[in-house]
Amino acid sequence: MRISLSKSLYTKGLQCHKALWLKKYNKAVLTPPNAATMARFKEGNIVGDLACDLFPGGREIPFKGTTFSQKIALTQEWLDEGLNDIYEATFEYDGVLVMVDMFHKKADGSFEIYEVKSSTEVKDVYRHDASIQYYVLNGLGYNISDVYITILNTDYIRGDALDMQQLFTHEKVTDEVLALQADIPATLGKFRAMLTDRVNEPNIDIGRHCKKPYPCDAIDYCWKQQRNIPEYSVFNIFQMNKNPKSVQLYKEGIVAVEDIPDTMKLTGIQQKKVDAWKAQKGVINKEAIKGLVDSISYPIYHFDFETLGPAIPSLKGMKPYGKYPFQYSLHIEQEDGSLEHKEYLATPGQDPRELIAKRMVEDIPKDACVMAFNVGFEMGIIRTLAKNCPTYADHLMNIHDNFIDLATPFQKGDYWMPEMKGRYSLKVVLPTIVPEMKDAYNDLDGVHNGDDAMRMFVKLGESTDLDEIIKTKTALLEYCKLDTYAMVRILEKLKQLVA
Repeated sequence: MRISLSKSLYTKGLQCHKALWLKKYNKAVLTPPNAATMARFKEGNIVGDLACDLFPGGREIPFKGTTFSQKIALTQEWLDEGLNDIYEATFEYDGVLVMVDMFHKKADGSFEIYEVKSSTEVKDVYRHDASIQYYVLNGLGYNISDVYITILNTDYIRGDALDMQQLFTHEKVTDEVLALQADIPATLGKFRAMLTDRVNEPNIDIGRHCKKPYPCDAIDYCWKQQRNIPEYSVFNIFQMNKNPKSVQLYKEGIVAVEDIPDTMKLTGIQQKKVDAWKAQKGVINKEAIKGLVDSISYPIYHFDFETLGPAIPSLKGMKPYGKYPFQYSLHIEQEDGSLEHKEYLATPGQDPRELIAKRMVEDIPKDACVMAFNVGFEMGIIRTLAKNCPTYADHLMNIHDNFIDLATPFQKGDYWMPEMKGRYSLKVVLPTIVPEMKDAYNDLDGVHNGDDAMRMFVKLGESTDLDEIIKTKTALLEYCKLDTYAMVRILEKLKQLVA
């Protein structure tokens, strides 16, 4: 019996045969997509739907309520009617099922394939995705003149309304797709030979392919269950680049950080991480921490943004995936330790930038000492905000130029504890240096991280239930407020260390 495949299974098999086998025969071991992944899928669907406007007058093969056989039959029926544009056109050849995002018939009777991606660059995996579509359609006898990858145009800046022709750009990949055709039959043969054994999964080791081109949904199974890779391992010390030391050590049977040879050449920060873990003793560089503390002047304005960065720019002046703030929290700390809290949460559906800029310059005076955790993010948002809100640009850029980064001692290894396991995000640092707040984020209702905040703000704009709206607003405000209060407490502990 011929084993059927889809284009998604084909590209999964190209990444890893074992991943394909597990997807077909042992899905139970795979990690289901989390809320952030599902949000990305949803956004990809939005991009795909909008791209259909590039070829107006077409029809979409319905996904729900139809079998694949019915989809194929309906595609053929519409082609027979002379329809020039079909979205999600469905075909099967040689046991491979494909759904073409946009199938366009030209005046000369030839066809074009358009594969739509919610990306700003064409990746190799997209070429393989398009190549299997060409294989199927060419096998069925269609004259395919060209193949395109449709992506979002990074040069596009939205005006008052979306310009679909400028929002998207088509990259012609016909030559690359044709070059890949010769390998496809052999590749399919290898997949099917491997899949004939429904009992024994392929014995494929872990490596760079586990995370490229996509993080595999079998990582927990392959890494933790089968290879017993600890939560903190050599893979946390060394990046998985083209010549990864982590893979070298793994092949030598070394995965635990404490087993890294003392003779191995490490960078300064790597050495600090390894030494701290081996000794199970923290690193506290009081001189460096004192340098940070001494650079502070009062009052301190502890600041944090929450942002959206939609693939489709929803505001004038924004690019695809351009980030803009919808919320901020501000704790103002006086030298005597007294605190004042200010905050802003936008109204969904409105352009929040001008109002946020106005409130920021009211809440934070010029030449103030402004503190954030990983300031690069906040500073980037402020630069964009200043560009889009020229009335407040001078004041905003003054705020921008007076940031102090509270993450610096953790990032540089001047405060390093084994329990941090090589990480230094706010949510890792807080329970380490302020243990009485170890459950602070877990105790929040509904919003526990930045991804949650983005999703909940979008949900806020979709809700019509008053109780739900109030609950969501409260959850967003409490989360952002905790971010800046956490900074207050972390700084307090650092000051105590060097007092």
